[in-house]
Amino acid sequence: QVQLAESGGGLVQAGGSLRLSCAASGRTFSAYAMGWFRQAPGKGREWIATITWDGGRTYYKDSVKGRFTISRDNTKNTVDLQMNSLKPEDTAVYYCSPVAAYGSTWDSFGDYWGQGTQVTVSS
Repeated sequence: QVQLAESGGGLVQAGGSLRLSCAASGRTFSAYAMGWFRQAPGKGREWIATITWDGGRTYYKDSVKGRFTISRDNTKNTVDLQMNSLKPEDTAVYYCSPVAAYGSTWDSFGDYWGQGTQVTVSS
């Protein structure tokens, strides 16, 4: 069983930075690749970034490449998302979840979600 809790969101100005954190519980956490997702008002949840179970590889949605960095610390059961050069279109509720690759896309594996954390970027 995996439980997740996202934190670190807030209100920032365009061009600013924010660091999100995901705290996970469960004895099998380190076996999962982990990802970040976001959902803007009126839109579906979209995949943002993935990090493999050992932290050896990362993958990003094109629109956040060069601005966002995903990392994990399996000794602390945490997954972070460093967000730089934020834009108004980054405004959304951000979630973390175990992920798996389905063909050329990433999606939630096992449908585990926390409460999410709100990120609002003003123009």
